[in-house]
Amino acid sequence: MTSSTSHTARLPYHQLSSKAFMGLVNLSDTIKKGPLGLRLAELVFLRVSQINGCAYCMDMHWHVLVKDGMEPRHLNAVAGWREAPFFSDCERAALRWAEILTATPHSDASDEEFAKLQAVFSAAEISDLGFAIAIINAWNLINAGMRAPIPQTPVV
Repeated sequence: MTSSTSHTARLPYHQLSSKAFMGLVNLSDTIKKGPLGLRLAELVFLRVSQINGCAYCMDMHWHVLVKDGMEPRHLNAVAGWREAPFFSDCERAALRWAEILTATPHSDASDEEFAKLQAVFSAAEISDLGFAIAIINAWNLINAGMRAPIPQTPVV
């Protein structure tokens, strides 16, 4: 059995569900302006998008990070963050937690893993990190499911 993937949008979901769409946009903006900051939020968005295979989101978050001054070499190592020397303790903890929550229910958000977060983040940062992971998973599901095409010009 062969399957093919169209590179055209299935539905104009941003227009059909404009209030829900704008709710996600507003939540995303709130997270990026919150205690995590733009760079860490965008790193989490990029890593979760890689896990979920959302090409539209990977392209967008990669471009946002480059525009914010992150080295492309560092970005190319996001999927291999455990072996790459480019990431801080906070970034590593956030990427690990993002992977754990994105893999739920096949992973274990254990007390030990949560304690690792508490070692580097405040309670407010951990809370915002949870929302960041949830929101990018929502975006990934919508954009991949509706086949959001990668634009010719980066969306930033």
